[in-house]
Amino acid sequence: MERFSRQTMLPEIGLEGQQRLLESAALIIGAGGLGSPVALYLAAAGVGRLGLCDTDTVSLSNLQRQILYSEEEIGRQKTECAARRLGALRSDLRCTLHPEGLNAENAAAIASGYDIVIDCCDNFATRYLIDDTCRALGKPWVHGTIGGFDGRVTTFLPGAESGFADLYPEREELCARGAAAGGVLGAVPGAIGAIQACEALKVLGRFGRPLSGRMLVVNFSDNLYNIISF
Repeated sequence: MERFSRQTMLPEIGLEGQQRLLESAALIIGAGGLGSPVALYLAAAGVGRLGLCDTDTVSLSNLQRQILYSEEEIGRQKTECAARRLGALRSDLRCTLHPEGLNAENAAAIASGYDIVIDCCDNFATRYLIDDTCRALGKPWVHGTIGGFDGRVTTFLPGAESGFADLYPEREELCARGAAAGGVLGAVPGAIGAIQACEALKVLGRFGRPLSGRMLVVNFSDNLYNIISF
């Protein structure tokens, strides 16, 4: 009661909404710049179980933006380090690790065990896989992407008329690009990841209006915020 009192006093959440969060499970695909704030805020807000899906290890260049990790963890598996840090934040949090990553063979089996999927990855091939899998399973998912000073967030709910593939129809061309490797201001994934966490909490707690059918587009260099309907 004390831990989550600042949330339960919100009439939109209350005790029932908090209980829904405690009973929910969220799968985070990618434990990097976006995945770090998403995981921290979902854990702090009371989500009962987090799935951490990432094949990577911690590197020095990650530390500019991936706030889950420390210098002492360089070279170690990200999912293990993330689970340890999140457990220190909240001892009753349950973490399920997926260091094998998401692929066409395991995507359905992994995603089926969660109430929502949060896209914190860095490549289009995985995003299309998330879209295909969540559509087939009827799962909601939150998409986030960053680059430079820019970020985008939207939420796809089951049964929505437009999906990720409708927004980005150039599937073959985009998948051929591979992982993003451009520069990014360290605070940008923190801000976008926090918005993704808000979106996930709204869906899981059943309050507010998620960005379904709408995409938030932000440029932090000039402080430009736009919502595009689709």
